[in-house]
Amino acid sequence: MIAQTILHYFIQMTSCMVAVIAFSAIFHAPKKEYLYCGISGTIGWMVYWVLRDVGFSNLVINFTATVVLTLFSWHMSMHRRMPVSVYLIPGIFPLVPGSGIYYTAYYFFMGFRGMATAKFVSTMEAAGAITVGIMLGSYLIRFNLHMGNRPGKQKINT
Repeated sequence: MIAQTILHYFIQMTSCMVAVIAFSAIFHAPKKEYLYCGISGTIGWMVYWVLRDVGFSNLVINFTATVVLTLFSWHMSMHRRMPVSVYLIPGIFPLVPGSGIYYTAYYFFMGFRGMATAKFVSTMEAAGAITVGIMLGSYLIRFNLHMGNRPGKQKINT
């Protein structure tokens, strides 16, 4: 049982890393940053899967994974001296509710209006949680940087 769980997470991590690195290439991220982009996506995806397995709601899962991913992206941005978007956009790729958008359209065109509406609401909740997670994570970093640059505090070069 434990071996299966570890194998399952390993497959999830590996698949996510490969997908995010491939998306990074399409996104034209710098080649030297592909690995870090893959790591950012894998971190967000693993937070998503762990919280999903624990049983949290989809809204909480997407929000928390996005905040963690955003904080990591900002950290990498400052550490590697690259724009945040280099890590955040490819990293958010696994969390985007693409299947929800697809099934919303599918149910709508197949005439299942109730199922389309339910899927649409679920998809918009996930998209909203991702948006708010990015905003909150960015705010936390900027607030932290601002507090570090107050008089009497050690200055942080960004």
